[in-house]
Amino acid sequence: GVSIAVVDDFRIVYAAGFGVTEFGGSRGVDTTTLFLAGSISKPVFATGALRLVEQGKLSLDEDINASLRSWRLPDSRFTEEQKVTLRHLLTHSAGLTVWGFPGYRMGTPIPTVQQVLDSAGPANTAPVRNDTFPGARWRYSGGGITIAQLMTTDATGEPFPALMKRLVLDPAGMTRSTFENPLPQSRDRDAASGHERFDTPVTGRYHVYPEMAAAGLWRTARELARWARALTRA
Repeated sequence: GVSIAVVDDFRIVYAAGFGVTEFGGSRGVDTTTLFLAGSISKPVFATGALRLVEQGKLSLDEDINASLRSWRLPDSRFTEEQKVTLRHLLTHSAGLTVWGFPGYRMGTPIPTVQQVLDSAGPANTAPVRNDTFPGARWRYSGGGITIAQLMTTDATGEPFPALMKRLVLDPAGMTRSTFENPLPQSRDRDAASGHERFDTPVTGRYHVYPEMAAAGLWRTARELARWARALTRA
């Protein structure tokens, strides 16, 4: 299935769903069907992080370890002179490892964000560490965005989904969207299944992403368009 929205001159002029929510299924996709956004989660999250910068709760250009409370990025020879900053994290220029995340099968142990960053417990990715100098080059890093996720919750003390709802989703009119992972059972029927192959739904219907800022946003096409419109007008 697919969900489409078209924006013209700041207006959503068309929205529709086509196909079904799962290969071989019968439930049709419509404009209210939730799809997991994958890496489109990152710019939506960045909007919220920058609101915290605007409010003075985070700094774009100080050492991230000054804001982190529940974890810290280990020092290395790469950070002796230039420290990693939130600006580096949001622009994928922090010199960090781990480009992306495969997620976790529904019903299996889910690591905390801190475990993800250290590759501890049930985490299925490598530790997030510097292997080159901050600011030296652009390199995509979902690991860096996950550090930024932790910065926002450490700075506010709020659960991440509730924080993003307050900072971004509600102001943009994204009333059906959520960063909750796993998706609450009450909303399971609203969601399309994931497919890593065209004809094979993901076991458990979709993966769970504790790396919510990097990959965990659930949204409709119409509501993603509302975010884009709100950001353009900001």
